[in-house]
Amino acid sequence: MKSILVIGATGNLGAYVALHFHKLGWNVYAASRRKNDNGFFADYGIPYYSMDLTEKESFDKLPADVDVVADFAGDLPASMEGYDAEKYIQTIVNGTFNVLEWIRRNHIPRIIFPQTLFDVHYLFGTKEPISADAERRVPLVGDHQMYVIAKMAAVEMIEMYHREFGLERFIVRLSKVYQYHPNHYTFTDGKKTLINDWFFISKAEKGEPIEIWGDPTRVLETCHVEDFLQIIEKCATVNHDGGIYNIGSGGSSLEERIRAIIEVFAKDGNKSEVSYAPEKPLCSQYILDISKTKKELGYEPKYNWHDYCVWLKNERKAQRFVKIWGSELDYE
Repeated sequence: MKSILVIGATGNLGAYVALHFHKLGWNVYAASRRKNDNGFFADYGIPYYSMDLTEKESFDKLPADVDVVADFAGDLPASMEGYDAEKYIQTIVNGTFNVLEWIRRNHIPRIIFPQTLFDVHYLFGTKEPISADAERRVPLVGDHQMYVIAKMAAVEMIEMYHREFGLERFIVRLSKVYQYHPNHYTFTDGKKTLINDWFFISKAEKGEPIEIWGDPTRVLETCHVEDFLQIIEKCATVNHDGGIYNIGSGGSSLEERIRAIIEVFAKDGNKSEVSYAPEKPLCSQYILDISKTKKELGYEPKYNWHDYCVWLKNERKAQRFVKIWGSELDYE
């Protein structure tokens, strides 16, 4: 039976990854810096390890007989109130080095690691799909600069361990992965703001008018968490040594997104009226080229934006992760 260690297992994506591989019948080990997971993983028979990947001694408690390490740990701009660049260096650069050294010492063959979308930020703004192997660059302004530097450094270290020690590495460039979390807020430049999708969902639930700013045909990459999990599963099982892969499904337009939110979340047939404000600021736009992901991993997207909205509504009712994430009231 195959085994996987998920680091960052209480996070937005790590928790989904851990449960997915458990469902597949793998031996799953969950690790995160939280002192206590409130018994969440025990409910699934998954051992949980509280550890700090910036401290080498923390690794001594982990099981070393694993086939794959999925490392989804590290601080994010979206969850950082204020700004502390050192956290990126500690958790992403130093943390990844500690993970790699532990992997090398224990002869673990494969790592899965997320790369940031913002390493190809300079190619945003068009509907031309961005290659998985596009040149990676650091943004010159904004709160993501040090974060991108840290992620790029981590990827270069992983590539070195691939060349020097034969580590099979699967680097996944994440567009936004659409899943459910009870926290409807993010941080932009260190300040708490409501996530756009939840702003529109709130309006749709109340039947309030919705205004579409700028060009309604602007496209954003879309990746349902179930498609994301398909890719991660293939990264763990495919028979080659990996590379860098884009995660996406072809994108959806701003208008498609708004219309689907209204259709799925409207109550008692009270649907929001839509108006247009082309003079107002445009939303960002980008599409990732997933041809390499399809060719080398055998990936085929299965979910569109409307599918995601239906799934989100049901997942929100299910509250599967309340033991580790709490409820929506905890974040107001």
